[in-house]
Order: sequence, then C-alpha cells, then structure tokens
Amino acid sequence: MTGLRWGILATGGIAHAFTRDLRTAGLDVTAVGSRSAESGDRFAAEFGIPRVHASYEDLVSDPDVDIVYVSTPHPLHAENAILALEHGKHVLVEKPFTLTGAEAAAVRDVAVQRGLLAMEAMWTRYLPHMIRVRELVGSGALGDVRAVLADHTQKISSDPDHRLNKLELGGGALLDLGIYPISFAWDILGAPTTVVSSATIGPTEVDAEVATIFTHASGALSTSISASHAAGPNTAHIIGTDARIDIDKVWYSPTTFRVVAPDGTVLDSYESHVEGRGMQYQAIAAERYVSEGRNDSDILPIDETVAIMGTLDEVRRQFGLVYPSER
Repeated sequence: MTGLRWGILATGGIAHAFTRDLRTAGLDVTAVGSRSAESGDRFAAEFGIPRVHASYEDLVSDPDVDIVYVSTPHPLHAENAILALEHGKHVLVEKPFTLTGAEAAAVRDVAVQRGLLAMEAMWTRYLPHMIRVRELVGSGALGDVRAVLADHTQKISSDPDHRLNKLELGGGALLDLGIYPISFAWDILGAPTTVVSSATIGPTEVDAEVATIFTHASGALSTSISASHAAGPNTAHIIGTDARIDIDKVWYSPTTFRVVAPDGTVLDSYESHVEGRGMQYQAIAAERYVSEGRNDSDILPIDETVAIMGTLDEVRRQFGLVYPSER
C-alpha cells in the first residue's frame, strides 16, 4: 500500500459499498464530502472517517486528501472529477465514467495536463476471477475467440422518481447496467468495428431494455442484453474454437467459472474467495499506479474508457435517446 488518503465525494448507496470495501482492505479513508451536513455526519460516523466537509469544494481542497472517489449521479461525474483534478487530486470515478464521450475526453484531458490519475471505477475488471479469465484468453486456452455473450438484467423499482427512471439523472438500463457487458466485450475482443443496437423506451422516456450486437476487428461477435425492469440469468460466456468459459451468476461480481471443451468436458474451474463485495481491488490498483508514478491503468486505460463512452453514445444514438444536457 502507498498510504494514499481517500476522500469520498457524495454519500449514496454505491459510496457506502465502496467505502465498506476500502475499510475491509485496510485503506485510509480520511474525509467525506456531502452537500448535506447531516448525511456527511452519518456517513463519517458509520465508517469512522475523521474529516467531514459540507461541500465538494471543501473536500477537494482538503490538503489531507490525495485521491477522490466520485460517486454522484452520472450527469455530475465530469464536473466533480474535473473539480478534484484541478485541486491536484487523483480521481476514481464511478462507472459510467461520465454521461457522454465528450465529457469523458474532457476529464481525461485535464488529468493529462495535471499529471494525475483519472480512472473509471469499473471494479469488475480488477476482480481476481477476471484477471484469471484474461490470462486464459491470452494464453490461447480457448483457441480463436469467436463470440462473447453477457447480460446484466435486474428488476429495479418502477417508481418514476427512482434515479434509474429519471432521464435528467442519466437513468435507464444502458449507463447503469449495459456498461458492464459492453465494457466486458471491449476487454476480451477490443473495440467494435460495427455497432447495432435496439431498445425499449419506458414510460419515463428512459431505456428499459437494450440489446447490442458488435463486430470486432477479428471478425468475432459480441452480444449484450441489459434491462432494468426484468431479471435474467446475469451470466457471461466467452466462446472459442477449442473451448469456452462459462462465468456464473453474478458474472460481474466475485463468482465461479468453468473452462469447457466442445464435448462438454470441464477442463478447468475457478472459485472466488473475496472478502466483501470486491470493490477494493480497483482501489488497490489505483494506489499501486500512483506509487509507481503512473497516471493510467493498464487494466482499463483512460483512452479506452473514453472510447467506450463513445460506443455508448452510438448505441443510444441508434435508438434515439438524448439526455437533456445534450439538447
């Protein structure tokens, strides 16, 4: 560990999950910032955080904070990340990194100018079972990879006031859920060369279900389904000419997988043994990069994050979804 001092920007549910895992890993959570003094005080008391700030500006100005975790709603990610960067703080920004590709590029450019780490909190990529999956794919154990299939489907509240159902907050299945399988396809197969998408638009004008088909440079295909009003298997599969990997539910969190031959023989298997939810691995990676004097992730480089946000832009362009801030 490098001894980086973490500041938590905003106190919603994902901030609770992340901070709990930081504590599990023994990392130093120094401060929290909230626009609500009451919420900030409760959060600090829950996690034993010594410093509470009543504004995001005060948090990023704190000289005892080295790195800021940004967990506000999607439309605020770019603004909050840039605020932290301009105050000399490294940032780990909750996925999706921003609302649009243009916003992602703006955050990246400030980070590069300032010589700071800006990293997307796509925690799945840093989990031990995903590290092993990439090792197997890279070793050629699957042969020629021809397809990647994954879903992220949940039954979430239909309340029109729920964040996921509010277009002005970046609600919908794509940014909250679809980002996982789409980033997974990028991870295994690289950038798509063609993108086809379709969606069902719900009563509050957000995308309730989204399907994608990508072609990649190798000629391989990837498909994804994301949905916020219906729960599916939440599994993932990497299909090669010599074998496939079947990742069990819930594939994007610590889980099990098998390597399966074409005749159904199980060639290898993996079982996760992770304390907590597993969000600490991305934080440990961020600390390592900073300690090594690196301002980018080797698992999810910032340029790839920006490009993935561009793919999400194209996905929703095809079914006509425009956020209020883009109008």
